[in-house]
Amino acid sequence: MKPLKPAAEMTVAELATYIDHSVLKPEFAPDEIRREVENAALYRCKTACINPSAIELAAPILSGTDTGICVVVDFPFGCSSTASKVAQTRIALEQGIQELDIVANFGWIRGGEMKRVEDDLRAVIEPCHEAGVPVKAIFETDALTTGQIKATAEASIAAGADFIKTSTGFYTGTNMHEKTGASDDMVALMTECAAGRAKVKGSGSIRDRAHFLRLIDAGIDRMGIGYRSTPIVLGLSEPAQAVSELVESGSY
Repeated sequence: MKPLKPAAEMTVAELATYIDHSVLKPEFAPDEIRREVENAALYRCKTACINPSAIELAAPILSGTDTGICVVVDFPFGCSSTASKVAQTRIALEQGIQELDIVANFGWIRGGEMKRVEDDLRAVIEPCHEAGVPVKAIFETDALTTGQIKATAEASIAAGADFIKTSTGFYTGTNMHEKTGASDDMVALMTECAAGRAKVKGSGSIRDRAHFLRLIDAGIDRMGIGYRSTPIVLGLSEPAQAVSELVESGSY
């Protein structure tokens, strides 16, 4: 959705509402997860995006803050069985999450099995919607053709996805595929595919402020930002100084 004012004129707090602060590195120790979840709340990001095993740690930190929990399911490959994905989803819902990101099975997408993709996503989306939790369907866009991306958008929207999302940021691919993540062109394609029927989240390769602001002005609804890049795109210095800067800007 196009913003009401240019991104460059937004306060830090307004910009932060576009961010899912990504805390997904599999090697993160609990103290590192705790630190970044605290930073997500400090920046007032829309959510901290975490793996399911981190929900118990993150929930008390984010309770009473402006920042919710977004949990990823079957990340980053989307290759578990539907029953497994639903089980993961129900466990996460029982823990009180606010949003859920699910990876579409991009092997099925590449094989043209779009009905399976739709049914697989719907099985996760329905219990989320019953609990009032919005769902973002992740396409591994760097592994897909334009035609496959368009077909996946249709399947995801038919399944009830609230957002369609570019890439996981974890795909290494092959020499046949360039890693572009949330490039301007890819976000434009996803926005065209959504056609107002779903929101658009960009993820992967959003590391500088100019790109971040440009995507907001282009009408993106949310962005997955790596934990190192969040202060950069918000125009802040290191986390230790972030609170004072937010206060001085009138945005905290």
